[in-house]
Amino acid sequence: MKLYYSSSACSLAPHIVLRELGFAFELIKVDLDQHLTQFNEDFYQFNQKGQVPLLQLDDGSLLTEGAVISQFLVDQSLRKDLLAEINTAGRYEVLSWMNFIASEIHKAYSPFFNESYSEKSKNIYSRTLNKHYAWVDQQLNGQNYLTGTNFTIADIYLFVVTRWADFIGLDLAHFSHLASFMNRISERQTVQDAIAAEAA
Repeated sequence: MKLYYSSSACSLAPHIVLRELGFAFELIKVDLDQHLTQFNEDFYQFNQKGQVPLLQLDDGSLLTEGAVISQFLVDQSLRKDLLAEINTAGRYEVLSWMNFIASEIHKAYSPFFNESYSEKSKNIYSRTLNKHYAWVDQQLNGQNYLTGTNFTIADIYLFVVTRWADFIGLDLAHFSHLASFMNRISERQTVQDAIAAEAA
């Protein structure tokens, strides 16, 4: 498999999932400003949306959207801790978190990476993010991970997007349970390896 990524983008989430699962894969870096791969290929030829992540399977087929790619990868494995089996409550609890992170947290960061948004707009989104993180912090009270004791793909996704807070100057230090969560995830070897690989 080939994972098309951009450093520290949301593509880091399926990258970590691939390492958690021990799958063989090739990383292909994409310059999103130029829309060129590291081999000077037009990225639009692979993904007309022009976004990462993009997963190319062994048969050449392509899969987009990080949350879906993470689900797909786990379903190809024997790991049931990262995402429970179909028709189990545990699975849909994780998927509920994935949807919340994608629609409410991930997208709320978008204005900070778009110069067309005013400072007033960004202040509104900062308040939105703080509101969402306050709720997440409450859910993490008394448990290590979003759904309890199991580390799942939702934890990976939340970790990846929350790393952007430092980049945009959003202070989340007062959310103590969230801070402990971020430290806990950052200590995983697969997470450290993925971040190091993307920084190389």
